[in-house]
Amino acid sequence: MKRKKLRLTPKQAEHMLFNVLEIGSRMLVSGAEVQRVENSIYRMCTAYGSETTEVFCMTYMIVVTISSKQFGTITLSRRIHNLSLNLYELLYLNALSRRMCSTLPDMKTVDQKIRQIKVLPKYGPIPSMLIYALISSSFTIFFGGSLPDATVSGMIGIGIRCVELLLQPLPLNRFLLVVLLSTVSGCMAASCVYTNAMFSLDKISIGNIMILIPGLMFTNCIREMISENMLSGLTRLLEALFISSSIAIGFAIAYYLL
Repeated sequence: MKRKKLRLTPKQAEHMLFNVLEIGSRMLVSGAEVQRVENSIYRMCTAYGSETTEVFCMTYMIVVTISSKQFGTITLSRRIHNLSLNLYELLYLNALSRRMCSTLPDMKTVDQKIRQIKVLPKYGPIPSMLIYALISSSFTIFFGGSLPDATVSGMIGIGIRCVELLLQPLPLNRFLLVVLLSTVSGCMAASCVYTNAMFSLDKISIGNIMILIPGLMFTNCIREMISENMLSGLTRLLEALFISSSIAIGFAIAYYLL
């Protein structure tokens, strides 16, 4: 059965596009690749009656133009200021975009769903510390470290998360934050090794480095390039390289100090 098309007024269409941009921007912030964001925005706008939909999405900018005989032409843009990878939120945003395409809920319902997604529970300080400890100790063992090395690496992982929580309220550049965290990590690892020669500095350090490595960013940049989104792919690649360089600089500073 063919679905009846909606007939939106200009005000309703602008409200719809505002919500679609909110969903798309939060998807991008949560870790979605550009192609997925563009495709989701296109499908949602088309489902709500847009006859022509143009979407331009980059790592830090989304511009969408929709047009139809019912509501004319409307253009909205959204600036993306930061990235806070959250695959849990991305799961709900994907579900909401699919629901909008299939059932066409009214915008009041969409507003409510977006508000619910914004307040989804996140990991508290203690669970996040345990996660950092698990990552550090697991990679230390994976790369050939001993059980004592993994234990120390896990404790340093908890320390990294504590420092990160303390620095979060400060208006620090993301690259500077990574330099500080890697410096603290390197200082703690070197201090443990200097006090007890049984520990392996290399194995402990590599477990801590894996916390800071932008793995998802590297993955997304390759996917962007494969999808021929070269500008976004190169932007993500340069950002990932700068973060990796910041990690190296931080550990170099730590080893120079000690």
